Amino acid sequence: MFYPADMRTLESTVERLLAAAPVGNDAAKALIVPHAGYQYSGPTAAHAYRLLESCRARIRRVVLLGPAHRVYLQGMALPSVDAFMTPLGDVRIDADGVRQALSLPGTQVSDEAHAYEHSLEVHLPFLQAVLDDFQLIPIVVGVCPAPEVESVIESRWGGDETLIVVSSDLSHFHPYVEAQRIDAQTTARIEAREATLQGEEACGAYALNGLVLAAQV
Repeated sequence: MFYPADMRTLESTVERLLAAAPVGNDAAKALIVPHAGYQYSGPTAAHAYRLLESCRARIRRVVLLGPAHRVYLQGMALPSVDAFMTPLGDVRIDADGVRQALSLPGTQVSDEAHAYEHSLEVHLPFLQAVLDDFQLIPIVVGVCPAPEVESVIESRWGGDETLIVVSSDLSHFHPYVEAQRIDAQTTARIEAREATLQGEEACGAYALNGLVLAAQV
């Protein structure tokens, strides 16, 4: 529903979006990337993912966190499956990483939470395009205290081989000028590492707050 189902069309769409974005010159450890349809947020997502060009061969694990849209969820949900499938091929799940995450408070196995969740799915074709061989730890974040999300992120932080991606849009359904004002305040608070965001400020606030706490260390 959020990107083309045809392999060649999807591949060319992602390539076109990436080609239009400026070349990054930083080896990003963590990214905050929007999760709307590609016609809306694809150009912004491409700006983020081009930051990985210098480290594409080094990254072997992606910890991907995004908000729950389809089911009500308390805590964080990880899947039981071996891989996620996109038109560009399978993305293998890091089974050991999932198992270790499940040992922490606030986590659970829920394939239902992942089945129709676009906040994670829309990032996979970009990751497949900009990285070489990698494994995925996908986490749907529901209503969850920021320290619990922080704990999971820190446990999977790793070194240069690990990338953290938080999937988050900003404000919704406001007139453009009002959205600009709210979003400017939200991004300033993220940059100031304030872990107090609410859902009306960022669709992905629970995951964002956890990342911000982890970044304070």
